Amino acid sequence: MLSALMFSFALSPESRRLAVVLASALIFAGCNRSADTEADAASDKPEVALVMKSLANEFFKTMADGAEAHQAAGAADYDLIVNGIKNETDLAQQVNLVEQMVARGVDAIVLAPADSKALVPAIARAQRAGVLVINIDNRLDAEALSQAGITVPFVGPDNRAGARKVGDLLAAQLPAGAPVAIIEGVATAFNGQQRRAGFEDAMNAAGMKIVGVQAGDWEMAKANTIASAMLTRHPDLAAILCGNDSMALGVVAAINAAGRDEVKVVGFDNISAIQPMLADGRVLATADQHAGDLAVYGIEAALSILAGESAPEDRTTAVDVITPELAMKQAARQAADR
Repeated sequence: MLSALMFSFALSPESRRLAVVLASALIFAGCNRSADTEADAASDKPEVALVMKSLANEFFKTMADGAEAHQAAGAADYDLIVNGIKNETDLAQQVNLVEQMVARGVDAIVLAPADSKALVPAIARAQRAGVLVINIDNRLDAEALSQAGITVPFVGPDNRAGARKVGDLLAAQLPAGAPVAIIEGVATAFNGQQRRAGFEDAMNAAGMKIVGVQAGDWEMAKANTIASAMLTRHPDLAAILCGNDSMALGVVAAINAAGRDEVKVVGFDNISAIQPMLADGRVLATADQHAGDLAVYGIEAALSILAGESAPEDRTTAVDVITPELAMKQAARQAADR
């Protein structure tokens, strides 16, 4: 390029101007090719979308925080989009989010479905568009998947086993035949069904009397209303088993308002808002399915499959029962880490 410019000085003034313009154009084109090469390299980085349930639920906020921390630590490996819905039953919005991610052209969607059946058609469309889908937290309905002719890897806990552990701990503190009630989550959500089943397994095995089961849709306010009615209807009620901690918060408020502090409560999720209630005995136990890690496991499974390193297999993750003693130990560790 330099020799071309030097040669131009031997030309007429007009020819020199033309030669300089031509040389500048060639230099600019070379710069553009370099920029295009860098952009192509960046575009090779996979883009993963995390689509969760209600962001008003602390459990999913913790899940999002864990996913974002994982991506920040591996920013050179993948890009992450995090989104969720306003409330637990806004199925149309979650379907819309999945479709938006497909239209965007993401490589993978890590999905915590609000409903085990309603999201299946959107997932089938995503797969037809070449998008990898990993199911976390709430397992999709096996029959619905079969009817759609698709398979989706699941990464998440055994909710029935986890609820059974919590229920067994409660049963050990109740006399045989004690009346108990269950407030489950969304009735069409597989994880809600499994937690209810686990609670029922424990209560039936211990000879308790289940006097009521109602759906609180994972929401504190709805659970509060249901619990208030249950306490009025069953003056001898000994315990209420809640499908998640948000509902347990509403139940504790109802118990306090009714002056029925003898009624025991258990939950599921181990959100931070439940910790003070574990500490002072208002909540007997909860289950920790490690929200901060759950999305990370799904993201890692997606990246592994995209890289061709593993087959799309299910993975069962841990669920731990949290008692007041364990909650206090966790709080002490967190305080020490700050």
